[in-house]
Order: sequence, then C-alpha cells, then structure tokens
Amino acid sequence: MPKWRYTKGLHDLGNGCYAWLQPDGSWGWSNAGLLTDHDQTLLVDTLFDLKLTAEMLAAMRAAVPAAKAIGRLVNTHSNGDHTFGNQLVTGAEIIASRACAEEMKERPAEELAAMQRNWRQLGAAGAFLHESMGAKFKWDDVTNTLPTRVFDGELKLKVGDKDVLLKVVGPAHTRGDLLVHVPKDRTVFTGDILFVEGHPVLWAGPVDNWVAACDQILAWDVETVVPGHGPITDKQGVQAMKDYLLHIKAEARRRYDAGMPVFQAARDIALDRFASWGDAERMVVNVASLYREFGSKQELGVMELFGEMGRMHAELKAKAHGHGHSHAH
Repeated sequence: MPKWRYTKGLHDLGNGCYAWLQPDGSWGWSNAGLLTDHDQTLLVDTLFDLKLTAEMLAAMRAAVPAAKAIGRLVNTHSNGDHTFGNQLVTGAEIIASRACAEEMKERPAEELAAMQRNWRQLGAAGAFLHESMGAKFKWDDVTNTLPTRVFDGELKLKVGDKDVLLKVVGPAHTRGDLLVHVPKDRTVFTGDILFVEGHPVLWAGPVDNWVAACDQILAWDVETVVPGHGPITDKQGVQAMKDYLLHIKAEARRRYDAGMPVFQAARDIALDRFASWGDAERMVVNVASLYREFGSKQELGVMELFGEMGRMHAELKAKAHGHGHSHAH
C-alpha cells in the first residue's frame, strides 16, 4: 500500500507541510505545496486556471489559518499549470529562477487563450491541444503575474524556524526548473523534475541536467517527494524517473545513429517497464529534444510537435481499443 492516497485536494504531510494533488496528473493536472511554521507560509506553485487555484487557496485557508495571508510564492518553473494562478496570491513575494521568469514573460496565458478560441483553425495540433487541455481549463481571465524576486544557483529562505533551500537544476524540463528542499521535514517539492506514473516532457534539456537533478534529490536525506504531476512518492519514484531518462536517451541515440527519422523513433522505442505510464505521446517531444541534443538540425516548432503528439495519441488509443476489443470476443 502506498503511504499517501492519490486523491484530489489537500494532504497533510505533517509538521506544517502540505501537498495539493490533482489526479490524474495528466496534461495540466499539476500538484502544488504549502509550507508553514509559526505564522509564516510559503506556497509552492499555483494551478492552471483561476477557478482551480481559488479552490486550492480556499481549502488551504480553511485548514491552515496562517495561509489567509500567504507571504511568499515559489514558482518551480514557467509552465502555466504551475503559474497561471499567481494573480490570486495577492501581496505575496513571488520567487523564481531568473530563467523561469524570462520564460514566463515569453509565454503569457493570452497565447493559450487564443489557441483555445481558435483551435479548429490549428489542424492536428489544435485538436490535440483542445482534447488534452483546452476543453478542461479556462485562460481568458488570467493575467500574467511575474516573479518579483529572481535568483540563480541557490537561495536559502526561512519559513518561521524552518530552513528552505531553493536550488536551480534547469535547464531540464524547462529552462529554469528549481527544487524546493525542506531538510527538517525530509521533504522535497520537485515541480516537473518529477512526474510519477506519467511520461515526463523534455521541452528544454539537456537530458543530463535532468538526470543530475534526480541525483541531487537522491543525495538528499528525504523521505517525502511531492512531484509536479502524479502521486506523492519517495526516492523510488525519483530513481524510476532517472531510469526512464537514461533508457530513452540510450534508445534514441541508437536510432539517431542508425538514421531513423525522429517521429518514427518516438514510436519505435520499446517502453518496457515504463509501458504503464500515461501520456506516452510525449515521446514525440522527448525524442525530438534528444535528437536536437545529438546534433540534428531539423527545426520542429511547438505546433508541429503538438500535431504529431495528437497523431501518436490517436494511434495509441486505437491500439488499446483494438486490444480490448479482441479480448472481448
């Protein structure tokens, strides 16, 4: 039995640490965290839209009186499902890595809101964006609310008497990922450096930075690991992510060296022990990023990648359906 249940809402990790979980952890369904000590609070990430973020903040305030006035908010990276609720944490100091802040400026919610409105004009990419995210979240009322304090490397904070270490480990998943380590509570909030039971998505790379980030968590004395997506885990979940990254790096390299086209390679790599993980279409982005790292000059835009993910997603769905069908008879 896993120690923590994967249910929606606020989970008390003990000693003033909380996790907010959103099953099933797929596209846009991210986790967040709250640290409290005495009357001080630090929020780790907001959610993909205002309604979800407001619901989370209300639950936190009901459970933790000090959360009525959240003093600090840390954004672990720039993706909207960790930042688009920032405007609701009024008066808080918003802390992020310098690279995260730059990336947030480049990717305002207006961009996604426009895609949401015009998805039918965007071909395969629009259809997949709509199916995976656009139909489930609302972005037209989000104001891009940027960090007010940025840093490089490491930043040590105090929440009450508690030491909190923010450590930049990007570029990896995005350009500016950071980890939030709470040594006293043997807890780490990883943002999207960790996906549990789901394929990660390697937007930025290099992959070796991401592997090094896993090694950093494994080197710390932690027992509770709150991922950006998926159920709460421990070091086993971190090791599984590291194993996955090394597996796809080696497999993509073999196919790159053999001259296999990128989208074919994404479908050709055997998932082995990772076959049960969700969102397998992300292999399209992962292999494209690895090919770029290996020296490929093929420029693939985000919309092209989303279109190809949509195609792979449909193929996987048809395949799963086909299998189910044959067993039924």
